[in-house]
Order: sequence, then structure tokens, then C-alpha cells
Amino acid sequence: MERRVAREFRHKVNLLIDNEAEKDYLYDVLRMYHQSMNLPVLVGDLKLVINEPSRLPLFDAIRPLIPLKHQVEYDQLTPKRSRKLKEVRLDRLNPEGLGLSVRGGVEFSCGLFISQLVKGGQADNGGLQVGDEIVRINGYSISSCTHEEVINLIRTKKIVSIKVRYIGMIPVKSSADEPLKWQYVDQFVSDSGEGKGSVAGLASSGGRDNKEKKVFISLIGTKGMGCSISSGPTQKPGIFISNVKPGSLSAEVGLEVGDQIVEVNGVDFSNVDHKEAVRVLKSSRTLTISVVAGAGKELFMTEEERQREAHLREQERQELMHQKRLALETNKIIKEQQEKERLRKLEISQKAAEEEERYRREIEQITAEEEKFKKEWEEDWGPKEPPKSLKTVTADVHSAPRSKHKKDLKGVAHDQLETDDMDEVNMKQDKQGFQKYVEDFDPYSMFTPDQIMGKDVRLLRIKKEGSLDLAVEGGIDSPIGKIVVSAIYEDGAADKHGGIVKGDEILAVNGKILIDSKLAEAQATLAKAWNMGGDWIDLVIAASPPKEYDDEMTFF
Repeated sequence: MERRVAREFRHKVNLLIDNEAEKDYLYDVLRMYHQSMNLPVLVGDLKLVINEPSRLPLFDAIRPLIPLKHQVEYDQLTPKRSRKLKEVRLDRLNPEGLGLSVRGGVEFSCGLFISQLVKGGQADNGGLQVGDEIVRINGYSISSCTHEEVINLIRTKKIVSIKVRYIGMIPVKSSADEPLKWQYVDQFVSDSGEGKGSVAGLASSGGRDNKEKKVFISLIGTKGMGCSISSGPTQKPGIFISNVKPGSLSAEVGLEVGDQIVEVNGVDFSNVDHKEAVRVLKSSRTLTISVVAGAGKELFMTEEERQREAHLREQERQELMHQKRLALETNKIIKEQQEKERLRKLEISQKAAEEEERYRREIEQITAEEEKFKKEWEEDWGPKEPPKSLKTVTADVHSAPRSKHKKDLKGVAHDQLETDDMDEVNMKQDKQGFQKYVEDFDPYSMFTPDQIMGKDVRLLRIKKEGSLDLAVEGGIDSPIGKIVVSAIYEDGAADKHGGIVKGDEILAVNGKILIDSKLAEAQATLAKAWNMGGDWIDLVIAASPPKEYDDEMTFF
């Protein structure tokens, strides 16, 4: 989910921003936000790069990247984004006028935008907002109209139907040579100077603004008002106070340079020329004047003030470029880190692949060895033809003892060893000329003390003649818990040897310890040891205590 959102965001950035430095700046401010979680700073930084209406969709693309706890505040700080159109009907003949000013036109390479509203006026009460783009007037599209053409269209209609959509930005262009710029509504300040053509008042002065104030002047004797008035330029029509003498009546009542006179003794000054305005002001010795404070202040700025303003703007531009350079450097460092991380991950993945291949080969080797062991076990213990010679013998585990008489060597040994002289018997040689038990065998050389504690451990060397004819049972996983002799068959090699009897525990075969072996493993080891080369087989046993045994098989 997060990857998809990030991918869509990057796609939107690539679609709306061509400048790589601005892209880097955007990514950088987002990183800094996620470190500081300072949302107002983030929105302020975003407005530096989302600086035209075509880029406003980036606010929506960024919103999913904002934590849920900040999204409500994010919506409040960023421009409201809506594609819906709103239509408002205004009466041009209303004494208070339309109550709005507009800015833009096709000659400025932009649409027409509402740049000012008179509080409580028609436009304000109708729901229009500063930052609305006017799309249609009385059903006519104005996308290709100049500023003057739109003004003339409005003036020809008694009822003006205006259809708008909210953008939240105002176009700024002081001259034909200057590139078009945009300002957010909360940052908008009107440009100054005559002939700039970017602002037009549409009978907006007749409303009641929160900056509007009313003053009363009573002229005594020959003393005048002590102020001068001027007509505004075409793009900002109206009558404005251009000079105020210190200590004059105008200064005393609070009139200032840049105030727009909207009404004198009930006469609307929205559409009067300079000559008519002077006549009305001189027509009475008592004047009630309504003005909008500072409405035309930018029209009367001194050259020094203009230079100061231009200097401040240049500083802002330089600061933005500095931020962009920092973003570029930061992005370069981050890209280097990302490349190092990519190479590190690649190295890890290669090592993982090598380790996986090594593991696969080991598994194959183990599987092959298991198959080989299984094959050998089947050859030793699986169904086979009767042996063709005496050398082909097996050590099968018989399901039950043969019915023929079995020699109970343990009983014989018991009869012979009533005097407890077991060592002498162990050292006697049978008729074949070999010892029953190896005399110098040290069990501790093969086993730990715990493994043989309390056991009578002996080493037998049985000559390979015919079949072993020995049966075993039990195993580590059985109730017995060990490998024990379950039967000795007459005339077999084990029977002829005479040193092993039913009940003895088999501890090892040819050096392989069977203490922890299962029955199948012990059977396979016995068979393999008997059938492989050599004339003898070595068995290490733990002799069971002397006891009389039946010829019957005991099952557990």
C-alpha cells in the first residue's frame, strides 16, 4: 500500500514539475517534515514549489504521505481543492455595486480571477471568494477574452450571472515583459504602479469593508481640507487621496495617502471622474466622507519604497534558490547513500544465493547417501534367493524361534559357574581354537562410565563360518530401550562360539556403538558386518545375569 502511494506520488511529480531542482526541493522538504513533524513549516515550504494552479493537485497527492493525526490540520492549511462550479447572480444596478475586483485576462496568459471582495457586498453575500476563477459570464465562456472585454461584457448586462470555480491563487504580472507569477490568497499583495493592467475594480467601492471608515469634516473660514486627490489608473479605477498635509484637517481626522474615497455626502464615487469628484468635495462646507483605508496605497509609493519592495522580493527569490541548491546537494548525498545501500543489498543477495546453492548441494549429497544406505539395507535385509554358498550369510531377525531343540548355553554356563569362577570359563578355548572373550579388552576405551555403569561388558570375536543365526529385538525407541539377543539358533556361528546367549545386550559391532540405535539400524549393522570381508566379527556385549531360559521367544 505504502509503495503504491509513493509510486503514484512520484508519477504525479514527474507529470506536473519539469524542473529537476524543484523536484529535489519538494522531496527534501518532505524528508525534513518527517524528521521534525512541523506541519506549518511543511505547508509553507510546499507553497514555494507548488506555485501555480496546474501544480495544485500535488497537495492531494501529498496528503496520503501525511500521518493521520496531521491530516485535518493539513486540510486547513492548504488551499481548498474542489472541481465543482458555483453560479452567482449579481445586480449591476445595485447602489452598492457588484462588490468585487478582478485580475487577469488572456493578454496575461491566464484566466480572470476575483482578487478582492467588499465585505457584506453582493459578491461576498453570494458566496464568491477571493481566488475564484471566473469561467462564464451570462453563459459566455471568457477563456479567450481580454481583461477589457470582460469588463465591457459585465457593463452591458443589468443582471450578471457569474460561474466560478475555486483555485485559491491570484495571478501576478506587472508588465508584458515580466513572467506570470502566482500568489496564494493569504499571501496576495496587489502590485503598484500605473499601466500594469493586472487589477480592475468593478464598482466595488460601494460596499462596507472592514477597512472602511467614515470621517466628518467641517470647513471653517477659508481653511481647506489639506489633501489632494487623484484618479486611479485604468486597471484600478476610483478616486484616491494622493497627499495629506501634516497638521491639516484631513490629517486630524485620520485620512492617509492611498485611502480610496467611496462616498461623499451620499454621492457614490465609484464611477466619477476627477473633475466631478473635486466639484462634490467643494460643494459643501460640511463633508461626510467614506473611505477604504489603504486601498490604493501601492499607487503612491515613492521610488525608494519601490526599490525597497523590489529588494525584499529579490531576497525572497535568492532565499528560494539557496534552498533549492541545498536541496540539490542533499539529494545528491541521499542518492549516493541509496546507491551504497543498493550495492550492499546486492552483495547480501548474492551471498544468500551462494549459501542457498551450497545448502542445496549438501541436501543432495545427504539424499544420495540416504538412498545409498537404503539400497544397501534392502540388499542386506530385503527378500533374496537362498544363499548359494556358505559365505553368503545373513543375520535375519526371525519372527519366532525354530521349533527344533536349541542349546541353552546360558544354562550350561550357569551349571559350570556355580563356583563364580567366570573368568576361567571366559579364558577357556573351545574346540575351534579361539577364546570366547578377548582378555585384554578395556570397555572404557569405547564407552563412557555412564554408558556401562553396573554392566558386565565383554568383547567377543566370532569366526565367520556359515550363518550367524542370531536374532535381536528392542531398540532405543522400544519399551526395552536397548538391543538385546532374542534367540540363538543351533549350529549357527553364534551358537558354536558359545560366548553370547539370549538376553545379552549388544553394545557394539565391529567398533560401531549401538547403544542409541533403533532395531532396524542394529539389524543392518549386524548384516553388513557379517557379509563384508574378513574372517571375524567383533561383538561387544553386556552379559545378562545368569538365568534359566526357555526355548520360547519373549515379546514386548
